[in-house]
Amino acid sequence: MSIYTEIGLKHVVNASGRVTVLGVSTFSDRVAEAACEGGQSYVVIEDLMTRAGELISKHTGAEASCPTSCASAAIALTTAALVSRGRYTDMMRLPDSTGLANQIVLQKGHSINFGAPIPTMIRLGGGVPVEVGQANEVHPEDIEESINEKTIALLYVKSHHSVQKGMVSIEEMRDIAHAHGLPFMMDCAAEEDFRKYIALGADVVCYSGAKALEATTSGFVTGRRDIIENVQKQYHGIGRAMKVGKEQIVGLLAALDQYDSRDHDAEVAVNVEKVDWLVDAVNAIDGLRAEKIQDEAGRAIFRCRVTFDPACPPRLTMEQVNEQLRGGDPIIWARTEFLNLGKIDFDPRPMGEGDKELIAKRLREIVEA
Repeated sequence: MSIYTEIGLKHVVNASGRVTVLGVSTFSDRVAEAACEGGQSYVVIEDLMTRAGELISKHTGAEASCPTSCASAAIALTTAALVSRGRYTDMMRLPDSTGLANQIVLQKGHSINFGAPIPTMIRLGGGVPVEVGQANEVHPEDIEESINEKTIALLYVKSHHSVQKGMVSIEEMRDIAHAHGLPFMMDCAAEEDFRKYIALGADVVCYSGAKALEATTSGFVTGRRDIIENVQKQYHGIGRAMKVGKEQIVGLLAALDQYDSRDHDAEVAVNVEKVDWLVDAVNAIDGLRAEKIQDEAGRAIFRCRVTFDPACPPRLTMEQVNEQLRGGDPIIWARTEFLNLGKIDFDPRPMGEGDKELIAKRLREIVEA
């Protein structure tokens, strides 16, 4: 029994991962207690934002940082900072950036929908997204020749949603940006290494707090001090509509401290065991086949991918399997990025006790019915 079932909603088995549609992640007692304590006291928010930025930077190695309500807000606020350059009258009229330099260049294969479009986040901050190259092939020349007097930054989207083949690398895009005196901006919402991209030379990086960190609903921007100072100023402009609460900030700080002390190798091992068990269980079901796959963006995340056995013509489609998984009680919510190709994936990270057994049981019932 959970607080959600108490108000009449179905229990959910999250086999999809840390996704916004299911509330991203659950957080520990330590994070919950910090958020609760933060919510029960008053603080000068501007002071909290500044101090939180200093503490976040200790975990990223950047010059400065700023908390946000989520990674999407981090992109919008960073865009606004780059467009307005902190100039008060320009900040006050955003997202109207008429007459200002406002173009942000990104590779076409990075113009993704993660639940909302990346270009929308850029536009919210007054930016104009400039997509270059083709969806499956981008050359350095595509980026170089798109740069003009209105370009304010190059954006690299590090995500499993992005096209992985045929894109210009992080290092090469960084070098192009810096050769033209432009900031190199990265969206690393779900990434698990909070130092890597600053160390690689990114000028500003946007992260989610609720994904890998398993923090309160939050995010942060980290990078060059001059950019970050202008990000924080946006809370007096468009940032007012996406403000981050004191309890969110304190929960984020607790999660960052906790993250450094977690045994990440052990967590991976536990998740691999779940995947291996589920692969064996599904392969024992007539008509289905399962295999272990790794996250498309190369993270140490492994999943169980289920398809139909080609030797046994299926009597239903994978779309129908997914409909029945989501239509049951409890709801079983799998990953469906490749559903149109007859594939469904199960992510072990958010699974609780007994979830993998329930998934195998429900798949057997659906296929045998």
